[in-house]
Amino acid sequence: MVRAIMSDASNLRRRGVLLIMSSPSGAGKTTLSRRLLEFDPNITMSVSVTTRARRSAEISGRDYIFIDRPTFDKMVAGHELLEHADVFGNGYGSPRKPVEDAISQGRDMLFDIDWQGADQLRRSLSDDVVSIFILPPSIDELERRLRGRGQDAEEVVQRRMAAAKAEMSHWHKYDYVVINADVEKCLAEIQAILAAERLKLRRQIGLTEFTAALLA
Repeated sequence: MVRAIMSDASNLRRRGVLLIMSSPSGAGKTTLSRRLLEFDPNITMSVSVTTRARRSAEISGRDYIFIDRPTFDKMVAGHELLEHADVFGNGYGSPRKPVEDAISQGRDMLFDIDWQGADQLRRSLSDDVVSIFILPPSIDELERRLRGRGQDAEEVVQRRMAAAKAEMSHWHKYDYVVINADVEKCLAEIQAILAAERLKLRRQIGLTEFTAALLA
């Protein structure tokens, strides 16, 4: 009997988590996202659609799903995107169906989106969303990281710094805030958040049957 209950526990059904990670440019979100995906096989990156032209190193279906503007506009009108935005004249959005299929099957999805996309995603699937905002350890360190990316003109660096500060002003809208002073420590904190969120009662949809069997 004990062995049978343990077997049932190992197959407990749960609803997936939609994990949003946002940060200003230079705070380390891309590195942390890659590390999380590398170490956790139970979470996959949500692939956005875009009307932007594909770059030479990009693969459709892995980096983005490349579509034309009429298709994008049709998806927006048909409520086929959970969130969408226009950036520098190009459309970007998260397709609804693969995300809803994943969470209903207990698979977690990671979203690399800004605060505006996070707001839209919360409105679409509020019970499934867990949001984390990543901050740099200091404004000086953020500027150092941005300057270290290349030989950008001072005007470009200052514009990026202004954009970063605007993004950081929305930190209070998130469920969690982590400070990326050390990548390994920050990654461990994100993994702990995800582990706890997976165990929330509303996501463990198989608990009713499991506890009924225990009490029978």
